[in-house]
Amino acid sequence: MLRRTFLAGFAGAIGSLAATPPLLASALNSVEMEMQYRSIDANGIRFNVAEQGEGPLILLCHGFPETSYAWRHQMTALAAAGFRVVAPDMRGYGKTDSPADPEAFTLFHLVGDVVGMLDALGEKTAILVGNDWGASVAWQAALMRPDRFRGVVAIGVPMMGQPPVPPTQIFPQTPEALFYTLYFQQPGVAEAEFERDVSVTLRKLLYAASGDAGPRAPGDGTPNPFSMVSRKDGLLVPLPLPAALPDWLREEDLEAFVDAFTRSGFRGGLNYYRNLDRNWALQASLKGKTVDIPALYLVGDRDVGLSMPGMRDIIAAMPTLVPGLQPPVFLENCGHWAPQERPDEVSAAIVEFAKQL
Repeated sequence: MLRRTFLAGFAGAIGSLAATPPLLASALNSVEMEMQYRSIDANGIRFNVAEQGEGPLILLCHGFPETSYAWRHQMTALAAAGFRVVAPDMRGYGKTDSPADPEAFTLFHLVGDVVGMLDALGEKTAILVGNDWGASVAWQAALMRPDRFRGVVAIGVPMMGQPPVPPTQIFPQTPEALFYTLYFQQPGVAEAEFERDVSVTLRKLLYAASGDAGPRAPGDGTPNPFSMVSRKDGLLVPLPLPAALPDWLREEDLEAFVDAFTRSGFRGGLNYYRNLDRNWALQASLKGKTVDIPALYLVGDRDVGLSMPGMRDIIAAMPTLVPGLQPPVFLENCGHWAPQERPDEVSAAIVEFAKQL
């Protein structure tokens, strides 16, 4: 009850700036004006980062297909709560460098990136927050470098144990269709489809994986971009093109993503998927190791991941892999893009968690 009361109260405070007392409104506006964008060098490449606020560091890692702009709401809210907040364009995204070698996108490279960012920012430790692929990076960084990360918040993607065989041997395929992660393995194929019309691609992907697309009850026909893909038609054809964007995604927000992917293309983000089997092999030495720092997991109850067989069982079993995990938070009527779809609730949960550390 205390947790729900705190979340509701904090969300209301951040979400109702017009009704905020003048001094607090002024403070929030001042924090917003202080957002800075700059480049830092870490782990051998140059990262574009957004930075705001002062205090203990919170590092925000986005997923696919997003950029640091996905954290636009959390930047101001967390900075106003007394934290230094940094959100990078991850390796291969936005204005950050994208190595030519597709093998330079393993989880070990990505963990090296976030550790290198701490060094570049002059920080010994940070709280690490990630959504989608950013959550995978956050979990692995917490696993490998508990000396550098004092807490982890993962959104959407749970901590999972190592399967007995490489992931691409597990994903389903038929003569007519294959799982989306297998579709992404084929160099140039998904790039060609997605880059044909970047605006249409992002409109379809962001809407179809959101809570606005439908409840995702079994067999209800809610579109799912991260499922089986037709070998003939590709991923985008069966997805609806929304007549209007959902309330959480303004046209100017969409354009920020469109501009970024028009600049960078999709190859960098897709290369994360092309290292799934390589990650599996490299992580053999970590088998049996647990995440031994405080952790929080949030997921939308309409997240596409929850529709995957066994996912709720994986979430329920997480405490065996993450002994310090707090009870999972399920966000009502929310899809895969929780930081954007439910910004106030996500910000409130992160602040409550971070203040405990």
